[in-house]
Amino acid sequence: MPVLKGKELRVVGFLCNWCSYGGADTAGVGRFSQPTDLRIVRVPCSGRVDPLFIIKALISGADGVLVSGCHPRDCHYSHGNFYARRRLETLKSFLPALGIDPERFQYTWVSASEGQRWKNVVSTFVEKVHQLGHAPHIEDAVPYLPLAAAGDALRAPLRPLAYPPAGSLAQSLERLRERIRAALPELDCVIGWQQGYDALHATPLFMRKPEDVDKLTWGPLNVHNLATYLPQFKNRKVGVVVKGCDSRSVIELLQEKLIEPDNVRVFGMPCEGVVDVAQVQKALGADDGGDHAGTAPASLSVEGDVLTVTGATPAQLKLADVVAEKCRTCDTPSPLLGDVVEGVASAPAGAPPAAPPGLEALDAMTPEQRRGFWRAQMERCLRCYACRNACPMCVCRDQCIGESRDPHWTTQEGNVREKLQFQIIHALHLAGRCTECGECQRACPVNIPVLALKQWMNRSVRDLFDYRAGMDVEAVPPLLSFAVEEKNIKEHGL
Repeated sequence: MPVLKGKELRVVGFLCNWCSYGGADTAGVGRFSQPTDLRIVRVPCSGRVDPLFIIKALISGADGVLVSGCHPRDCHYSHGNFYARRRLETLKSFLPALGIDPERFQYTWVSASEGQRWKNVVSTFVEKVHQLGHAPHIEDAVPYLPLAAAGDALRAPLRPLAYPPAGSLAQSLERLRERIRAALPELDCVIGWQQGYDALHATPLFMRKPEDVDKLTWGPLNVHNLATYLPQFKNRKVGVVVKGCDSRSVIELLQEKLIEPDNVRVFGMPCEGVVDVAQVQKALGADDGGDHAGTAPASLSVEGDVLTVTGATPAQLKLADVVAEKCRTCDTPSPLLGDVVEGVASAPAGAPPAAPPGLEALDAMTPEQRRGFWRAQMERCLRCYACRNACPMCVCRDQCIGESRDPHWTTQEGNVREKLQFQIIHALHLAGRCTECGECQRACPVNIPVLALKQWMNRSVRDLFDYRAGMDVEAVPPLLSFAVEEKNIKEHGL
C-alpha cells in the first residue's frame, strides 16, 4: 500500500543513473518511508530524457511524471542536465495547450548522497498528484468545437495590405525574371510559382530553361512555402523565390546546416498577403470549401486591396477579408535574406500581437475544453501526414518517428490518442525551429488548426529564451544550447 492515504496512482519517474538513482537507493538503504506509487525508469543522464518520454507517459495514462538528475554543475557528463533543464522547462509550459495540468509533471535534482532529500521529493510530488487525482484521458473528454459568434470581426492586419498597381507589379516581376534568367546557367533550377489548374490556384514551378521563367507569377495565390523543397537539392546549386515568411524558413535551414549557403540563391519580392483559398471559394458560393466547376473563376486579378474575380460568379473581394490568417499577424513582409529582392513593401509592419488568433482561442479555453477541442479535432484527422510533408523543417520524412517501428512510438490505430501523439511529436520536434509559415495548417485537407500547437510552443520558447526562429542566420536555436545561469528558469523547490 502507498504511504499516502487513498488509492495508488501511476507515477513514472525518470532517474539519472549517477545521482538520483543512487539517491533513491540511499533512501532505501536508510529505510526511509516512501510512497509506492512511483515506477522508476533508470536513464544514463537527465539529458537523455526526451520530452516525448514524458508526453508518451502522460497521454498513455500516467497520473504524474517526475524527472530527477544531478545538480547543475555536477553532471557526470558535464552539461547534460543543462540541456535537460531547457527542454523540460519548455515542455512544462507546453502541457496546458493539451489540457494537461503542468503540476502533473515536475523535474528536480537529487545527488546520490541525498537519501533524505529524495524521500522528501518523491513524497511531496506524489502527495500533489494524489490531490489532483487520476489524470483525465482525452478519449473521455466531451468534444468541444467552439464556433465564432455571428458578429465577430476579423482581426485587422498589422499593416494595410495592398498590392501595387498592375503595371508596377508587372515591371517588378519582369525585373525579377531577368535576374533569374541571368542566374539560371549557374543553377540546376530555380523554384517559383506558376498558374495552377484554374484561376484560383498557383502551383510550384521548377525553372530549368529560360522559357520556363516566363511562367513565373507573383501575387496573392503564391501560398506555398517553397523552402520545403530545398533539402531535396542537397549538394546541388538551386535558386528559390521567397516571400518574407518563406525567407525565415530558408534562414532556419541555413542555421541547421540542412542546406549550404554557397549552393542556394534566394530571389524575392515583398509580399502583400496571400489568400485563404477556402475563404475565396466560400465568398464565391462554395460553402464547403471544395472545388466546384460552377464557382471556379475564369480569372483573378489584384490591384491595391481589391481582388477582382470574373467568371460564373464575378465579384470584387477585399483582400483583408480573404487573406490567410498568418498574414494578419505577419511582421516580415519583405525577405530577411535575399541575393535579389525587387520592390518594397507598401507599408511597414507594426509590432506583432501578443498572440495570433488561433492561440487566443486556445488561451480562452479551460483545460477541460482544450481536451475536448483536441479530441474533436483528432476525430476528424485522416492521418495523411500532409502537415508533415508540407513543413519545410520536417527533413527526416524517410525516417519519421511517427511511422517508425523501431522505436515504436505510435501505432497505425486510428484512435484519438495515436493521432494526437503524432501532432505532439511534430510540435516538439519544431520547438525553437518553427517559423510559423502555416504550411501544416494550409495543407490539412480537413482544416485542423494544428498551427496553434506550434504557436503555443513558439510562445513558450520566446518567453523563456527571447528567441524567434528564422530571424538570424548566425543565431543558435535555444534547445541546441544552454546557459549555466538561466534568466527565466527558476529552480524548482521539490
